[in-house]
Amino acid sequence: MSGLIKPHGGTLVNRVAQPDAVDALKKEAEGLTRIDLSPKQSCDVEMIGIGAFSPLTGFMGQADFDSVIENMTLTDGNIWPIPITLATDEGKAKEGERVALYAPNGVLQAIMTVEEIYPHDRAKEATIFFNKPEDDDGQHPGAEAVKKEGPVCLAGPIEVVTVCVDPDGPEAFLDHRLTPAQTRAEFEKRGWKTVSAFQTRNPIHRAHEYLCKCAQEITDGLLIHPLVGETKPGDIPADVRMRCYQKLIAEYFVDERTVLSVMPAAMRYAGPREAILHALVRKNYGVTHFIVGRDHAGVGSYYGTYDAQNIFDTLDEDNLEIEPLKFEHAAYSKKAQGMVSGKTFPKIEGDQIFLSGTKVRELLKKGERPPAEFTRPEVADILIEWATSTN
Repeated sequence: MSGLIKPHGGTLVNRVAQPDAVDALKKEAEGLTRIDLSPKQSCDVEMIGIGAFSPLTGFMGQADFDSVIENMTLTDGNIWPIPITLATDEGKAKEGERVALYAPNGVLQAIMTVEEIYPHDRAKEATIFFNKPEDDDGQHPGAEAVKKEGPVCLAGPIEVVTVCVDPDGPEAFLDHRLTPAQTRAEFEKRGWKTVSAFQTRNPIHRAHEYLCKCAQEITDGLLIHPLVGETKPGDIPADVRMRCYQKLIAEYFVDERTVLSVMPAAMRYAGPREAILHALVRKNYGVTHFIVGRDHAGVGSYYGTYDAQNIFDTLDEDNLEIEPLKFEHAAYSKKAQGMVSGKTFPKIEGDQIFLSGTKVRELLKKGERPPAEFTRPEVADILIEWATSTN
């Protein structure tokens, strides 16, 4: 890893049990208190285990919880924007004991040593989703999810028994489920020292493709890194999105300069803070440049247009290390006959081709392709097949 960016905190964490220890851990779990994880917590276990959440080795204690909310740093000084907690019901465990963590589908996922139990200040955690308290209208999906979590948090290191708890599920993608150690090895093999990454939870349309290719011009390679963990209802299923990514890369990207891998994280819809988290995670995967679009990880109208980009200007660059690539909104210009942004071409009324998500869904459900200037026809056909089959 000598030629690549260092992991956040300096060391790539690995909390996945060695194969020769798995049987003993499974046997131990039979006599331990059972903790049933939520989908978000299950995603967090995988992210901690594979080192994507380095330097975390387990779920946060209260000191880190408070520091993250108040200062956006861990107690050791490393930047960290969002609490990673195991909230549960009172009386589930005792300090000092080991507990068995089970995924929502009933699979034993990990064993945790409970080092601390503390009250879950859900109201305090919910503040991370808003610029000011009066913005909390009871409708934000991330904040409301936190408010419904358990009243106490268990903290301590974990030992992961099962990394992918549903290997046959539609979001497993085992051949594209590369860990940070594996992406780093792949980048080393290809001789990449600088790597840009594109985060997405949607199919890639022409504007996103433009951003990716701009990034490719300034780095050795590109990691297309879709999020396939828990998302909100209405998002296009991960298996459909993966077919779109694979087709787009095959037809429109240079294969030896592009890597496709999935990130098994849950969306929190925390806007600017989540943009930081996504950047730090990509740093752990070996990425040096992270594409930050407008309203990254946003939902509704809770965040300003450039909040997710501007927040990076408030951080310690020496600790952040990864370079945010701040892009303007892009679209196809009929006059320029190509993709443009506010930085590259004057705005002319009626010139740019832009479609709302509602309009795109209407076209797809009718079996009609959106304009080729908005999305590649090969991608549109995959989405039409999905949209018409779900009517």
